[in-house]
Amino acid sequence: MGEDNVLVMEHISKAFPGVQALNDVHLTVRRGTVHALMGENGAGKSTLMKVLIGMYIPEEGDITFLGKKVKIENTQQALRMGISMIHQELSPEPYMTVAENIFLGREPLGRFGMIDKKKMVADTRMLLERLEINIDPNTVMRNLSVANTQMVEIAKAISYDSSLIIMDEPTSAITEREVAHLFRIIRTLKEKGVAIIYITHKMDEVFQIADDITVFRDGRHIATVPATQTDRNSLIAMMVGRELTNLFPKEDASIGEVVLAVRNLTRHGIVHDVSFDLRRGEILGVAGLMGAGRTEVIEGIFGIRPIDAGEIFIRGQRVTIKSPRDAIRQGMALLTEDRKLTGIMGVLSVRDNMMIASLRNYTKAGFLNKRVINETCAREKTRLELKTPSMDQVIRLLSGGNQQKVLVSRWLLTVPDILILDEPTRGIDVGAKSEIHRLMSKLAQEGKAIIMISSELPEILGMSDRVLVIHDGRVGGVFDRQDATQENIMRAATGHGELAAV
Repeated sequence: MGEDNVLVMEHISKAFPGVQALNDVHLTVRRGTVHALMGENGAGKSTLMKVLIGMYIPEEGDITFLGKKVKIENTQQALRMGISMIHQELSPEPYMTVAENIFLGREPLGRFGMIDKKKMVADTRMLLERLEINIDPNTVMRNLSVANTQMVEIAKAISYDSSLIIMDEPTSAITEREVAHLFRIIRTLKEKGVAIIYITHKMDEVFQIADDITVFRDGRHIATVPATQTDRNSLIAMMVGRELTNLFPKEDASIGEVVLAVRNLTRHGIVHDVSFDLRRGEILGVAGLMGAGRTEVIEGIFGIRPIDAGEIFIRGQRVTIKSPRDAIRQGMALLTEDRKLTGIMGVLSVRDNMMIASLRNYTKAGFLNKRVINETCAREKTRLELKTPSMDQVIRLLSGGNQQKVLVSRWLLTVPDILILDEPTRGIDVGAKSEIHRLMSKLAQEGKAIIMISSELPEILGMSDRVLVIHDGRVGGVFDRQDATQENIMRAATGHGELAAV
């Protein structure tokens, strides 16, 4: 290991059930530099960082830190060694003060082993002043804005005086002025010899702040290049350079009239003036990077989250949707992105999970028509090629792909005109993905209007008739199938595309 290298990770592999998250990955970070990690969602960036801080234990590989080979088994060990991380998902203790959050678990002690609150506040004030962060150390965290909460997290990571700081999407919740402030802090840290690993989807930031860039794709290391020796187009090509396969059995469907029209949908601070149309028989892919606001747009349309402005038209009529129940009554259905958290009811049977959204259609005089229910379930089992020993099987014992088919069936039984699928193939194997895609294509041919949100560009390109790209809560572009290239979508998703007509 060279003297200038703070970190060397070699031959790192990490697998989860059904997914090879990291495959023989390597990463070298030089002292006093900013090393950007780039790649699509799911490329392996955050997984590698969680290996580095001891949240995950790799099956293979070596880590050398500050010239010594180390085995990191937990986050506290990583902190003691000099590695700290600013996580993308903020998780402060909301009812504690800023000072208490920053020194949580390492509070200064006074006489008799009691916490010295006066010193803790003074040390916090000195840290914040040094970083030019204008926040009172006595402020309770829940009273801070999201941007100020992010700045406190940044200050906390720096307070450990680490040799290496990992920043995972540190600018996702702060303004341009605060981004400039963060970059000043980073430059000061570099001058002191601190190394920064910087994970972001924002290419303009990369070329402003990074010295070196490493690109990951599908859990593999693709390239490491000096930032001065590459450009935006080359970086995009490295990030998305994949071939589409027959995983996407998209068939032509007769695309008809506009079924859903959204105009100027707004939720202050999150979604800004979003407008688009959805037609009968169409699969409208919704693309965008993590945190872009894709799911928030859909939640506003479906009544899960309130909207502050905008109009929704279904079959030409303006409608008011204040709850999912309103949306369902208007012929909409939503398959949520988190199958386990907001989808399946794990302790119930396949039958119960399939029928729960449409039971009223099988009830007469307060009694369920079990014969019709059983016939319906048998028909759906055949239609979706559902693999289960019986409809009485507890759903949590099925594979992820079969669980997803049950959820699709649940919503199809409500007889929707508009089917919204949020990450429909997340966490399922390749064979099941192909079956879900085949089902989507068939539903479109039957006249369903489908919105498909996906973080996987090949899925977006392979299955969509048109692609709506969301960037920073706004429409970044709308592309017809022939214009929806990987490069065009990535440019629009990073705020550098040309806005196509809606």
